[in-house]
Amino acid sequence: MERQLVRGFIDGSLSTLGVVIGASGAEISIIIAAGIGGGVANGLSNIFGAFTAERIEEEMQIVKIEKAMLKNLKETEIYKRVRRRVLTRSLVDGASTIFGSIIVVLPFFFAIMLNASPFLATLVSIVLTTISLGLIGLYLGKLSKENLALSFAKMAAFGIVTAFISMLVEKGVHFALS
Repeated sequence: MERQLVRGFIDGSLSTLGVVIGASGAEISIIIAAGIGGGVANGLSNIFGAFTAERIEEEMQIVKIEKAMLKNLKETEIYKRVRRRVLTRSLVDGASTIFGSIIVVLPFFFAIMLNASPFLATLVSIVLTTISLGLIGLYLGKLSKENLALSFAKMAAFGIVTAFISMLVEKGVHFALS
């Protein structure tokens, strides 16, 4: 389940960061709507995608076991546990995707309350996302017994690279359309 939690969080935060940066020239309410809408859609997509992929993978394993045992397992407790595991993994993947996207959008809510600019909220969003990813890196580094500083730096770099590329795309689109 840790795999789905980490993958979903990374996906939600990085994809929403791209959406937020892409919309950064708009009003804060539009940025929030785009970020939340994109995050929820991404989360739902991950639930359905993970469910389908996990189900197929588990079904293939069940078929192998059935062939070896010469028995249908569809009505067994084993099969029911597999189905629950698939559903749980899918929901965790999607929920962590949505949670990752909320982290990215959070600074824009504070920007409204504090009357701050969308630019400042975007910078805070980039920093918050980068730190969040770095913390995921620390967690992964601890699990895998890697150098924690290096694990933090690698994951934080994903946030910085995503932000940089998203900014280039946003500026390129504005340049091309003006």
